[in-house]
Amino acid sequence: MTTPVCTSASDAATSARQTRPNATYPSFTSYVRARQPVLLRTARSLTANPNDAEDLLQTALTKTYVAWERIEDHRALDGYVRRALLNTRTSQWRKRKVDEFTCDELPEPEPKPGHDDDPAEQQALHDAMWRAIMRLPARQRAMVVLRYYEDLSEVQTAEVLGVSVGTVKSAVSRALGKLREDPELGLVR
Repeated sequence: MTTPVCTSASDAATSARQTRPNATYPSFTSYVRARQPVLLRTARSLTANPNDAEDLLQTALTKTYVAWERIEDHRALDGYVRRALLNTRTSQWRKRKVDEFTCDELPEPEPKPGHDDDPAEQQALHDAMWRAIMRLPARQRAMVVLRYYEDLSEVQTAEVLGVSVGTVKSAVSRALGKLREDPELGLVR
C-alpha cells in the first residue's frame, strides 16, 4: 500500500527555497551520495515495499535538507536521518486508511520465481549467522559488522577501529574462514 509522501516536508522545502532561493549545500549532496545505500537499507527495513522505502528516504532527506543549517554536529547525520525515517514512517502508519473486504477465499500470495525459500528457514539462517558472528573474537566481529552490515570500505573500517588496512583485510579473511567452518551454519545450509 503506497502512502502519500509527507506534504509538510515538501511545503517546508518549498518555503525554505523561497526564503533562501539560492541556498545549496554541497556537503549535503556529498553526504547523500556517500550514505544513500546504507540509508536505503534502513528505509527498506521499515517498509514492506521497496518503492515505499525510496519514497520514505526521499521524504526524510527532504526534512534533513530543510534542517541542514540547524544541524550542529554533522558527524551525527546518520542518526538524524534515521530518526527522520522512523518518525516519518510512524506518521504514515498512523495516517493510513485500512480497507477491509470480506471474501469467500483467503488470497494467497503468488510465489516469486527464485524466492521459494520458507521464511522460517530464512529466519533460522539469519539467527544462526548472528550466533556465529557473536562467537567471533570481539575485534574480528567488529570488523565483519562494519564491513558487511554497515557497508564500510576497508579504509573506513580501518579508520573507525584505528588499525591499518592490512589488519582489516587479514582479520576479516580469518573471520570469514571461521564463519565458513562454523558447524551451526553448515547445518542450516
